[in-house]
Amino acid sequence: MTFLIDAQLPRRLAYWLRKGGYEAVHTLDLPNGNRTQDEQINTLSIEKQWIVVSKDSDFVDSFLIQGKPYKLLFLATGNIKNIELEQLFFNHFDEIASLFESYRFIELNRTMIIVHQ
Repeated sequence: MTFLIDAQLPRRLAYWLRKGGYEAVHTLDLPNGNRTQDEQINTLSIEKQWIVVSKDSDFVDSFLIQGKPYKLLFLATGNIKNIELEQLFFNHFDEIASLFESYRFIELNRTMIIVHQ
């Protein structure tokens, strides 16, 4: 299971995932860095079966309309301090990873995990 962390999220999420035994890439690790276009991210996600982690609602629209990216973790937290986001992510990540075995679109907000069918 490999996660692609989008540009508006802290690079530490990728580091934390790797430390936890998952494969993770941040857009900064891609050839175009944080300038990587959403369509390129979707293409990589489909080709490599990477799970996109993003706060960008454009990925929700793309997923619902085109079925891209391969899988999506949408962080619907609004404005949140990075430390709070990381703690929320850490507290729920084992459950989220388990859900991705059966589902393609998962949303995490400040209070719950929502599985979209």
